[in-house]
Amino acid sequence: MALTLLLTACNGAGEALPPVETVSKVAGEVTIAPDSPKKAYIKTRELQLSSHPLLEPLAGKISYNESLTSRISSPVAGRVIGTPIALGTAVKAGSSLLELDSPDVADVEADFAKAQADLTLASHAYQRQQELYAGKAVAHKELEQAQDDLSRARSELQRAQDRLKNLQLNGKQADGRFTLHATLPGVVVERNVNPGMEIRPEIAEPLFVVSDIKKLTVLMEVFEVNLGKIRLGQKLSISVPAYPKQTFPATVEYIGQVLDEKTRTVQVRCELPNPDGRLLPGMYATINVESGADEQAIVIPLTAVFTEGDADFVFVAVAENHYKQKPVELGLRLKNTAVVSSGLQAGEQLVTEGALMLRAEEEVEPETH
Repeated sequence: MALTLLLTACNGAGEALPPVETVSKVAGEVTIAPDSPKKAYIKTRELQLSSHPLLEPLAGKISYNESLTSRISSPVAGRVIGTPIALGTAVKAGSSLLELDSPDVADVEADFAKAQADLTLASHAYQRQQELYAGKAVAHKELEQAQDDLSRARSELQRAQDRLKNLQLNGKQADGRFTLHATLPGVVVERNVNPGMEIRPEIAEPLFVVSDIKKLTVLMEVFEVNLGKIRLGQKLSISVPAYPKQTFPATVEYIGQVLDEKTRTVQVRCELPNPDGRLLPGMYATINVESGADEQAIVIPLTAVFTEGDADFVFVAVAENHYKQKPVELGLRLKNTAVVSSGLQAGEQLVTEGALMLRAEEEVEPETH
């Protein structure tokens, strides 16, 4: 009886086992069970056309906009009187930056006063000679000499007036004081002068640098082979270490006309708006060069790509829990992304994470009964 009960129990257990369906395997395709824990590791994204990088990120440096920057030195020697204008001060064209007590200015003023006196004297002498010549009291030669002296005096006065004009002096003062003025509006961003300092024109370093820091320039070096991908008016995006999660727009405004034979690069200048003043001259920048709106492509993360031999592959979702392997050709590869040359189309569901797991699953033969 025990043997009979044991055989009966075994037969009952065998009848309780569910039938195992045979899974037909298609090369290059993987189907995951709906309740498989592996599904949690698979992420997909719908592909779309977008602007794409044309080059690897370029290194650049932020600098002053030279069109809006003036480096101001003194044209005369002298000693600084009072306190020069402070750093960070906003100025207009013509604003006073510092005042000098200048022997050079005193000499110019003295020359102007002497030229005025000489002209008055020469004018009176010429008038007398005219009267004497009219009365036949002097020879014509003496009248000509007086006229020549008058012309010389006028020339000397004009020369003295020109020197006053070059120094922006009005000719009415005679105190030897000289005021240095700003030539462009902006902010005093550099100052290399202190109270009481002796100033000379031959000093190489400018006394002041005034610039409009709301508009800066980005300088970058572009290799010869990539020069064809840069054009005037092209829009770029700039990032700096100070603000790693933010980008700033820039525009190509000048492409150098000379190639550096040592580095095989051309310098490119880009206009960089800085309305809030957060960007500073001297900062290093990373410059991203992207295509225009009329030149779009598909950009995918490198986590979606796996390589076999010399070919690159990805997986796309073709149905619920059903994935298909596809070969792709990649163009520019960056640190985390790549531009697709061919093999994918907009609208497809790309497996962005879990591609290697699907590849491993593809190699496992399903059990059949």
